[in-house]
Amino acid sequence: MADWTPSIVEGRLESAADPFRSLPEVKPQGCFSAWPEYLHSFAEKVGQAPQMRRLRPGPRQITEAHEALLWLRWLEPDDARLLWLRANRKLWKLVCWEIGISHATANRRRQYGIAIIVWRLNGRHLSVRRSMNNVIRQAWEV
Repeated sequence: MADWTPSIVEGRLESAADPFRSLPEVKPQGCFSAWPEYLHSFAEKVGQAPQMRRLRPGPRQITEAHEALLWLRWLEPDDARLLWLRANRKLWKLVCWEIGISHATANRRRQYGIAIIVWRLNGRHLSVRRSMNNVIRQAWEV
């Protein structure tokens, strides 16, 4: 892709979090049930609500998720964590509380992090002299 935009990058980060949500739950090692799995007959299942199975991510989704995770290396650790928490659809209030910043600062850092990723994907180099607002404005103008 030649022209990356902030909306495309945000979408890719959110889709990168999806394969990790479909992984099985993390449990302490050694804890298990000795009881066998109970198999319900058709007559017992008639009144029950259907259980939806999660689709497993395909190879393409895993590859795209891996690429998107590598983008986070271009950011400061706190900004990368903020972007990853938002990609996992964590509420702003919880993100701000966990990182210890205000909502306005968190939103500004999220925009700046996405702008840095957009710049790097489009082959531009980020100068140290550029202000945060300038980088955000130029990335969102594209």
